[in-house]
Amino acid sequence: MTTVRQRRAGKGTEAAEDQPSEEKNVKPDGKILSDHTGGKLWNILSISVGGIVALSLGLLTSVYVATLHENDLWFSNIKEVEREISFRTECGLYYSYYKQMIQAASIQQGLHGLVYDNKTESVRTINILERMNVYQEVLLSILYRILPIQQYLEPVYFYIYTLFGLQAVYVIALYVTSWLLSGTWLSGLLAACWYITNRTDTTRVEFTIPLRENWALPFFAVQIAAITYLLRTHLQPVQERLTLTAVFIATFLFSLTWQFNQFMMLIQALALFILDCFDMLPTVKKNLKKGGLLNRLGKLILHVLLVLCLTLLINKFIKKSLNLESDEHIFKFLKAKFGFGATRDFDANLYLCEEAFGLLPLNTFSRLSDTLLFYVYIFVLFLMTVAAVIVAFQNLSGSNQVQFMEKMEEYTITLKPDAAYNLIHTVLFGCLALSTMRMKYLWTSHMCVFASFGLCSTEVWKLILKCIHLYTSQRTHVIKYSILIITLLYISYKFWPGIMDELSELREFYDPDTVELMNWIKSSTPNTAVFAGSMQLLAGVKLCTGRTLTNHPHYEDKNLRERTKQIYQIYAKRSPEDVYRILRSFGTDYVILEDSICYERRHSRGCRLRDLLDIANGHIMDGLGENEPDLKPSLKCQGTKPLASSEESSTRINTALGEREQLLLCPRFQGLPARAKHAGEGGSSGE
Repeated sequence: MTTVRQRRAGKGTEAAEDQPSEEKNVKPDGKILSDHTGGKLWNILSISVGGIVALSLGLLTSVYVATLHENDLWFSNIKEVEREISFRTECGLYYSYYKQMIQAASIQQGLHGLVYDNKTESVRTINILERMNVYQEVLLSILYRILPIQQYLEPVYFYIYTLFGLQAVYVIALYVTSWLLSGTWLSGLLAACWYITNRTDTTRVEFTIPLRENWALPFFAVQIAAITYLLRTHLQPVQERLTLTAVFIATFLFSLTWQFNQFMMLIQALALFILDCFDMLPTVKKNLKKGGLLNRLGKLILHVLLVLCLTLLINKFIKKSLNLESDEHIFKFLKAKFGFGATRDFDANLYLCEEAFGLLPLNTFSRLSDTLLFYVYIFVLFLMTVAAVIVAFQNLSGSNQVQFMEKMEEYTITLKPDAAYNLIHTVLFGCLALSTMRMKYLWTSHMCVFASFGLCSTEVWKLILKCIHLYTSQRTHVIKYSILIITLLYISYKFWPGIMDELSELREFYDPDTVELMNWIKSSTPNTAVFAGSMQLLAGVKLCTGRTLTNHPHYEDKNLRERTKQIYQIYAKRSPEDVYRILRSFGTDYVILEDSICYERRHSRGCRLRDLLDIANGHIMDGLGENEPDLKPSLKCQGTKPLASSEESSTRINTALGEREQLLLCPRFQGLPARAKHAGEGGSSGE
C-alpha cells in the first residue's frame, strides 16, 4: 500500500521514457533540441516572471500599508508625544523598550537597564528580556545605533518601516505557498490580491504596528511555505537539508517574537500528527500501520489516547517542577468560554467580556464574500475534505481494497502530502478563529492561500470534470485559467477604485486630552514618581514620560495579574482606607482615573470593569438587573457623594484628596496624589 496515490503516467509518457531517441531531433552539427530543453527554458522564464511579480507585490503591499498609516495619522507632521500616544496599549509598552535602548548612553547600559528593570513594575526588579518578547526591539535599537542612518532616518521611522517591510515578507511567503501547491505563480498572484483586498480581516499592522503578531506572522508564513516544500516527494538530500534549515530559522524567529507561539506550535504539531495517523505523510511504514481496517483503527485510537495522556502528564510535570503559572489564566478562560462551569475569576471574566476573545462575528464572512474569497474557500475546502476522507479510508483499509480503489480511480483526486498538510492546517486554525476573533488573522491569510490554490489546481478541476464526464486535459487548463483571470478582473474592477479612494483620504491624529495628560506628567511630577491606573493607559505613560508604573498590559505573569486586580480596586466598592493601603503597598504616588471606566458604556452590565471587580469581591453590581443570590451589598460604600463638577477641565490632576468618605468621579483623566498629609487625614477614594 502506498501512503499517497501517485498520478499514473500516460502511455505517451511511458513511450517517451522507453524510446527517448524518437522524441529528439538531431541536427547535422550534432546539437540536440528536445521538448525537455524547451520545458526547462519555459520553467526558468516562468520562475523568473513569478519571482519578479512576488517581489513587486510584496513591496507594493509595504508601501500600501505605510501610506495608509501616514494618511490616517499624518504621522510625519504630528509631535513626538502624539506619535508615541498613537502606539496604544501594549504596543506602547513594547516600543518604550526600543526607545529606552536608543536613549541609553551605551548598548551595554541599555541591556543592563532591561535585565535589571525597576520602572515597569514598582517595588520590583524584573528581567524584561526574560518576561517579554522584546528581542526584536533590542536588535533594531542596536542596528540603529551602529548603522550610519541617524542623520537620515528618525528612530521611530526605522522601527515602523521595519514592520512594514516584514509585510513584504509576509505577502511573498503567502504567494510562494500558493505557487508551490498549485504549480502556477498566477495562484500566488490571486492569493496576494485577496490578502490586500481583505486587509480589514487579514492584518491590522497599520494601526497596531509594534504588536507581537505583526513581527511573528511573517516568519510563520515563511515556515508554512518551507514545510509545504519539505512535504514534497522525491526531494534531493541537499534540498531537504536547505528546507529543514529554513523551517528551523523561521520557527526560531517566530517563537522568539510572539509570546503565544507555543499554542500555534501545538496546533501545527497536531496537524502533522493527524496526517501521520492517516498515513498521508511520505514516511516509511511502521508496525502500527499494518493490518486490516479494524485492526488499524484500534491501534490508531490507542495511539491517540497514549499521545494525549503523555502530553498532559509531561505538561503537568514540567509546570509543577518549574513552578510555571504564567498561562493559568488562559486555561481558566477556556474552561469558562466553552461552558465547563461559571467562574467569578477576575482574569477569566476580563477576557470573556472582551470582543476580541469572543466568537468570530458573522459580518466577517460577508466582508470576505464580497471579494469571492469565502465562496471559493468553502468550495475548495469541501472538495479537498471529501478527497482527504477517501484517501484516509483507502490508506487505513490496506492492500485488500484494491478493487475498491480501482473502481474509485475515475473519481478520486491525488491528495499530495503538502496539500493534505495545508488542508488540516486551515481546518484547525479555522476552528481557532471561529472560537476566538483575535486569532482570525492566522486563518484569513491562509484562507487566501488555500482558496487560490484550489481555484488553480489541476487536480480539483480534473475531479469536477470527471464527475460530469467532460474531462479532457485541454478543457481542464482552459477552465482553470479562465476562472482565475475572471476572478482577478472582478477583484480589480470592484476594489481598485476603493483602494485609490482610501489612499487619497487624509486624516490627522487628534487626542488633546491624552497629550495634555502626558505633558502635565512630564512637567509637574518628579522623574521617580510612581503611577497607577488602567493597564492600557499606563503603557503610554511609560513610553511618553518614562515614569514608573504599578502595572502594565503584558498580562502573562501571575504576580502582575494579581497586582493589576489590586490596583483596579480604585474602581470597586472598597473603602478609601483599603484602596489607600493597597496603592501605597505598591509605592504609588499618583492615580489616574478615566471616565471611560467610571462611566463605562462600551460594555453592558455584568461586563463593565467595576462589575467584574464587584463580582470577584462578592458584591452586588450597580444598576438595574439581577444579581447572583450569594452576592452581598457593600456597606462601606453607601452614602458617598460625587466630588467632580461640570466645570472641571477634561484633564485635571487634583492636588488635594478631599474628604475620605467622598466618591471621586472623573471627567476624562483625573490624577490623584496617593500620599496623604498624615495617616488620619488622607486617602484614596474608590468607586
